[in-house]
Amino acid sequence: MTDAAYMAWRDRSVREYAAEHVRSGGWTAEEAPAKAEAQFGQILPDGLATPGQFLWTVRDAAGTDAGILWVGTERRPGHAFIYDVEIAHDRRGQGLGTAAMRALEEWARANGIDTIGLHVFGHNTGAWQLYKRLGWVETNVQMEKRL
Repeated sequence: MTDAAYMAWRDRSVREYAAEHVRSGGWTAEEAPAKAEAQFGQILPDGLATPGQFLWTVRDAAGTDAGILWVGTERRPGHAFIYDVEIAHDRRGQGLGTAAMRALEEWARANGIDTIGLHVFGHNTGAWQLYKRLGWVETNVQMEKRL
């Protein structure tokens, strides 16, 4: 990922991450922007140069940008965590998400990583279905009921 692509992605991603937390009921609309910014600042304090953080641009077969993939390896040895994977709305359903996940698996094996984790918001059924189709298993499910 280039510096320019990183800055555009980061600005958009912080906003979208805040909105996802509001949509899931975890944060209020008022607190979400600051909380999202704080989390990004903590995980990516040096942007693209942050040790243990890897950000890639997902491209199609023609080399056209179609999304991003952000993975961290700082949590524990032999483990990677997907912080963000996003395929442009108009490019979904074309196999790019599957290809990105498979490429990540190859990269992980080549780098001594034997486990990859991620979080998916409960309302993101499209992503959940992709992960299940690719062989991911649920390791924890949190639920709540608003009264």
